[in-house]
Amino acid sequence: MITGWKALVTGGSSGIGAAIAERLAAAGCRVVVLGRDSDRLEALARRTGARALVADLSSTDGLSRAADAAAGVDLLVNSAGRGWAGDLATMAEPDLDVLVALNLLAPLRLARAALPGMRERGRGHLVFVSSIAAVGVGGEAVYAATKAGLRTFAASVRHEVAGEGIGVTTVLPGAVRTPFFDHRGLAYDRRFPRQVDPAAVASALLQALERDEAEVFVPRWLTVPARLQGAVPELFHRLARRFG
Repeated sequence: MITGWKALVTGGSSGIGAAIAERLAAAGCRVVVLGRDSDRLEALARRTGARALVADLSSTDGLSRAADAAAGVDLLVNSAGRGWAGDLATMAEPDLDVLVALNLLAPLRLARAALPGMRERGRGHLVFVSSIAAVGVGGEAVYAATKAGLRTFAASVRHEVAGEGIGVTTVLPGAVRTPFFDHRGLAYDRRFPRQVDPAAVASALLQALERDEAEVFVPRWLTVPARLQGAVPELFHRLARRFG
C-alpha cells in the first residue's frame, strides 16, 4: 500500500520518530526525516537511505521549511514532541509556549500544508503521535492538553476527508523507552506500566496504516483505561488520583 510513497517523519532524531522512519524506509517509502540533531539525522539517513532535514519546529523558520517539505508528501507522520513535568504554577512561560508550538501548532500547520496535495492525488495518510496522557494526567497539564488537542484535531480531520482516499491515524503510546523522560524534568521511575520499545510503536503504526485504523494504543491494553475515561470520566479520574 505505502511502497513508493513519499513520507515526512518529524521528530526523527531519536526515539519513536527514528523507529518509524526506519520501518517506513524498510517498507519501501521515500523518507524525509526531520529533527534538530543533524548528527543523528545524518546517521539515520545513511542507515536507511532517507533524506535528512534539520529544522526546529518550534521556530518560525523551521516550521516554514517543514511545511514546504510536507506539501508534497503522501504520508505525514507528526512524531516530534516535548514534555514537561511539574506543578503548573511553577512552569515558565517560555516552556509553556514551546510545548504548545511543538506538540500542537506544528502538527496542525503541517497537516494543513500536506492536505491539498493529497487531495489532488486522491491518496495519502496523516499520522499524529499523541499520548495516553491525552486522558488527563496530574503534573503534566500542558503536555496532556496538547496531546488531547492533537487527538481531537485528528478525529475532526478524519471526518473532513472521509471518502477522499485519505486516512488519518492517531497513535497513543504509554511510556516509551526514549530520551523524552530525560528532557521533561522528571525521570520515569514507575514499575508499572513498564516502558515499551520505540520499535513496538513503529510496528503498531505500520499495522494501523495497513488497516486504516483511526486510533491505536501502544500497548493495546491501554485501550481499556481510555475507554473507561470516555464512558465514566468521574470514576476514571477518581481511580487515577488513587493509583496514578
